[in-house]
Amino acid sequence: MGTPRAVYLDYPLGQTAGRAGDLAEQNAVLEAACEAFEELSSPGRVIDLPMRWAEDDAWKDRVMRPDAAHKSPGQAPDSLSGDQRTPRRDTPQYQSPLDEAAADPSCRSCVF
Repeated sequence: MGTPRAVYLDYPLGQTAGRAGDLAEQNAVLEAACEAFEELSSPGRVIDLPMRWAEDDAWKDRVMRPDAAHKSPGQAPDSLSGDQRTPRRDTPQYQSPLDEAAADPSCRSCVF
Protein backbone atom coordinates (compact mmCIF):
# COMPACT_ATOMS: atom_id res chain seq x y z
CA MET A 1 0.00 0.00 0.00
CA GLY A 2 1.44 3.36 -0.99
CA THR A 3 0.85 6.88 0.10
CA PRO A 4 -2.60 8.24 -0.79
CA ARG A 5 -1.33 11.73 -1.66
CA ALA A 6 1.61 13.57 -0.18
CA VAL A 7 3.80 16.63 -0.26
CA TYR A 8 7.46 15.86 0.40
CA LEU A 9 9.99 18.25 1.92
CA ASP A 10 13.51 16.80 1.98
CA TYR A 11 14.59 18.28 5.31
CA PRO A 12 16.00 16.61 8.44
CA LEU A 13 13.58 14.99 10.88
CA GLY A 14 12.07 17.58 13.17
CA GLN A 15 12.24 20.25 10.47
CA THR A 16 9.60 18.79 8.15
CA ALA A 17 7.46 21.94 8.22
CA GLY A 18 10.40 24.27 7.64
CA ARG A 19 13.34 25.43 9.70
CA ALA A 20 12.65 26.00 13.38
CA GLY A 21 12.20 29.72 13.98
CA ASP A 22 11.87 30.60 10.28
CA LEU A 23 8.25 31.69 10.14
CA ALA A 24 8.45 32.81 6.50
CA GLU A 25 9.71 29.40 5.38
CA GLN A 26 7.15 27.57 7.53
CA ASN A 27 4.39 29.66 5.94
CA ALA A 28 5.77 28.89 2.47
CA VAL A 29 5.74 25.14 3.24
CA LEU A 30 2.17 25.31 4.54
CA GLU A 31 0.99 27.34 1.54
CA ALA A 32 2.65 24.93 -0.89
CA ALA A 33 1.05 21.96 0.89
CA CYS A 34 -2.40 23.59 0.71
CA GLU A 35 -1.95 24.48 -2.97
CA ALA A 36 -1.00 20.87 -3.65
CA PHE A 37 -4.58 19.81 -2.88
CA GLU A 38 -5.51 21.20 -6.31
CA GLU A 39 -2.85 19.12 -8.08
CA LEU A 40 -3.03 15.88 -6.09
CA SER A 41 -6.03 14.46 -7.89
CA SER A 42 -5.07 10.79 -7.91
CA PRO A 43 -3.88 8.39 -5.19
CA GLY A 44 -0.16 7.73 -5.04
CA ARG A 45 0.90 11.16 -6.24
CA VAL A 46 3.71 12.86 -4.37
CA ILE A 47 4.75 16.45 -4.96
CA ASP A 48 8.34 17.34 -4.06
CA LEU A 49 8.58 20.85 -2.70
CA PRO A 50 11.40 22.88 -4.29
CA MET A 51 12.87 24.16 -0.99
CA ARG A 52 16.38 22.99 -0.13
CA TRP A 53 17.93 22.54 3.30
CA ALA A 54 21.40 23.41 2.00
CA GLU A 55 23.24 24.18 -1.23
CA ASP A 56 24.15 20.49 -1.58
CA ASP A 57 23.09 17.20 -0.01
CA ALA A 58 26.18 16.77 2.19
CA TRP A 59 24.01 17.31 5.29
CA LYS A 60 22.43 13.91 4.65
CA ASP A 61 25.77 12.21 5.32
CA ARG A 62 25.87 13.66 8.86
CA VAL A 63 22.27 13.55 9.98
CA MET A 64 21.38 10.99 12.69
CA ARG A 65 25.05 10.09 13.17
CA PRO A 66 26.76 11.02 16.44
CA ASP A 67 29.75 13.30 16.03
CA ALA A 68 32.51 13.32 18.63
CA ALA A 69 32.88 17.09 18.22
CA HIS A 70 29.32 17.67 19.50
CA LYS A 71 29.55 15.67 22.71
CA SER A 72 29.19 17.19 26.14
CA PRO A 73 32.30 17.49 28.32
CA GLY A 74 32.89 14.35 30.33
CA GLN A 75 31.13 11.99 27.91
CA ALA A 76 32.99 8.92 26.76
CA PRO A 77 34.02 8.99 23.07
CA ASP A 78 31.40 6.42 22.11
CA SER A 79 28.66 7.36 24.61
CA LEU A 80 26.25 8.52 21.88
CA SER A 81 26.58 5.48 19.68
CA GLY A 82 24.47 2.39 20.03
CA ASP A 83 21.14 1.96 21.76
CA GLN A 84 20.41 4.85 24.13
CA ARG A 85 17.03 3.63 25.38
CA THR A 86 16.49 3.02 29.08
CA PRO A 87 16.04 -0.60 30.16
CA ARG A 88 12.52 -2.05 30.05
CA ARG A 89 10.92 -2.95 33.35
CA ASP A 90 7.89 -4.95 34.45
CA THR A 91 6.61 -2.08 36.60
CA PRO A 92 5.45 1.36 35.43
CA GLN A 93 8.04 4.16 35.48
CA TYR A 94 6.93 7.69 36.22
CA GLN A 95 8.62 10.98 35.51
CA SER A 96 7.77 12.34 38.95
CA PRO A 97 5.93 11.31 42.14
CA LEU A 98 3.05 13.57 41.03
CA ASP A 99 2.70 11.54 37.83
CA GLU A 100 2.60 8.34 39.85
CA ALA A 101 -0.06 9.77 42.16
CA ALA A 102 -2.15 10.90 39.15
CA ALA A 103 -2.06 7.46 37.50
CA ASP A 104 -5.41 5.72 37.74
CA PRO A 105 -4.92 2.05 38.74
CA SER A 106 -8.40 1.19 37.41
CA CYS A 107 -7.69 2.62 33.95
CA ARG A 108 -8.81 -0.05 31.46
CA SER A 109 -6.65 1.18 28.58
CA CYS A 110 -3.49 1.64 30.65
CA VAL A 111 -0.91 -1.13 30.76
CA PHE A 112 0.36 -1.75 34.28
